[in-house]
Amino acid sequence: MNRFEGPGSGEAKIKYLDGDYHVVAPGAFVRCAITGTPVPLEELKYWSVARQEAYLDVIASLKAETE
Repeated sequence: MNRFEGPGSGEAKIKYLDGDYHVVAPGAFVRCAITGTPVPLEELKYWSVARQEAYLDVIASLKAETE
């Protein structure tokens, strides 16, 4: 079993805030808005409050800003 399987291991629903986020519906990960890659919540560092999107890394975040 990998870390995205089992109870409570689906995609989380998140409200992105300035410097933090609030879990609306529990889950183990969110999807990057640019790549579609699952991002484990414990590794989530990049998101947009204005667009309410998560990003895999700084490159995906920059791409979202420039599109």
